[in-house]
Amino acid sequence: MRIIVADCSAEYSGRLNASLPSAKRVLLVKADNSLLIFSELGSYKPLNWMAAPCTIREVSSKNNDSVVDAGTAETARSKVPATRTSDTADSAGDCSAVPIKVFRVASQKSADILEVKIYRVYADDTYDLGLDPGLNKDGVEDHLQRYLAEQIDRIGQGAKLVRREYPTPIGPVDIMAVDGQGCHVAIEIKRHGGIDGVEQLTRYVKLLSKDPLLAPVRGIFAAQTITPQARTLATERGFDCLILDYEEMKGAEDDSLRLF
Repeated sequence: MRIIVADCSAEYSGRLNASLPSAKRVLLVKADNSLLIFSELGSYKPLNWMAAPCTIREVSSKNNDSVVDAGTAETARSKVPATRTSDTADSAGDCSAVPIKVFRVASQKSADILEVKIYRVYADDTYDLGLDPGLNKDGVEDHLQRYLAEQIDRIGQGAKLVRREYPTPIGPVDIMAVDGQGCHVAIEIKRHGGIDGVEQLTRYVKLLSKDPLLAPVRGIFAAQTITPQARTLATERGFDCLILDYEEMKGAEDDSLRLF
């Protein structure tokens, strides 16, 4: 990972055109050669970026072109002084300034190009971050599904679990259960329930209801949050809505030993 703090401007051209006027920003050049431009304030998202697969050509003020591989950036890049040269402007916002180097980043899948002009470098460091183990998410749909399957009486007293990931020709239903009156129940689980989830449940219930061994099949739309539009649509189609409190369900987890 190469981290550069610099006064810079940027121009993006291709499927869309965008520009950033000169200002002090942070540039990240990742090991896959993608380049991202950040400001200190605002969203967590970069102001502009070019994602891999792409190539980076670094051009210094001395016209020394070199293709930058972020993995070997320490040896590939040319060293730039942290003070302005006499050719640069005294203000980061002066568009007449002469850049001391330029990054030209070209997409390998399209004609998109991101050109970043550097006017002053405050820091330019490269770090080997090694392999990342990835992000462990808590409260994802699989966790909600597991807890609801273990606590199936949340859909009603006397309910029994048939199975998780109940197979159908159009994909697995998150949970199939039988309620206290012996009616089969298809449950679709989302973290944040929207209209698309209700439509998905509609397809499952319609298909399962054609099976004489299952019909009639009820539908339950379960989520941590459900939008008003999704709730209205679910009610109109005869489905029940169930709000899942993940922390409560997690706290109610059964720690007793079990075979399966």
